Amino acid sequence: MKKMLAVLVLASLIPGVAAAAVKTYQVTGPILEVNDTAIVVQKGKDRWELARDKDTAVDGDLKVGDKVTIYYRMTATKVESKAGKKPGAAKETKKP
Repeated sequence: MKKMLAVLVLASLIPGVAAAAVKTYQVTGPILEVNDTAIVVQKGKDRWELARDKDTAVDGDLKVGDKVTIYYRMTATKVESKAGKKPGAAKETKKP
């Protein structure tokens, strides 16, 4: 019975461990623009536009000119697969 309980507890933790494995990145710079759906910051000579939504945690007020650090993850939204050559596939040769 105790073994069964231990297995169930461990199994319930596995999805959380997998989600925690997603790498988090950050960008720091002054805010150029801010609205309900995006925050734009300047990093060096580059302009970074990051999407945000109602679930984005914000510490304090965001104002143009304020220096901020934004933490983000890269998430695929769509994947298109193109058929390619299979590894090890024999090449066709023309016979004379």
